[in-house]
Amino acid sequence: MNENKNWYAVYTRPRWEKKVADNLNKRGVENYCPLNKIVKQWSDRKKMIQEPLITGYVFVNITEAELHQVRETDGVVNMVYWLRKPAVIPEREIDAIRFFLGEHTNVTLNKTPISLTDKVRVVTGPLMEHEGQVVAIKGKSVKLFLPSLGFMMSAVVEKLNVEVITPQLHTEPELYPLSLAR
Repeated sequence: MNENKNWYAVYTRPRWEKKVADNLNKRGVENYCPLNKIVKQWSDRKKMIQEPLITGYVFVNITEAELHQVRETDGVVNMVYWLRKPAVIPEREIDAIRFFLGEHTNVTLNKTPISLTDKVRVVTGPLMEHEGQVVAIKGKSVKLFLPSLGFMMSAVVEKLNVEVITPQLHTEPELYPLSLAR
């Protein structure tokens, strides 16, 4: 059995993120519940409180052998899966969240919608920093045309790994046909 620890994400019951983190701590499981420092305004006062940044998720640093123990923790609904296996979260992403929350308060998360013909930049993975145009969207992946070295390359990249550069204005005719397979 692989005894290397990896970061995984677990789904929690609604509004149970802090409780799940406490329950995991009681079991001796290393975990991280990213907490956002925000100012709440009541009628008579303001107070700095900590709320989960990503609702419904807690991250755990465990071996594959410990997956069952985590699933059995009160408040854990299930693991987050990718391709039928518990999704491994790169440690650099956990570190980036920790660093960002350590530097900033009142952080907000926004999903960036990706549309056909958007120009995007790959932000992580082997194609990092390459720019291309979205030609298909299916599930959690986008298909990009990446012009490079005079060739047109096509790559399928997870939506989470790209950022929209600018919305594409439809002023130029299409250079190639677009098809969306669903």
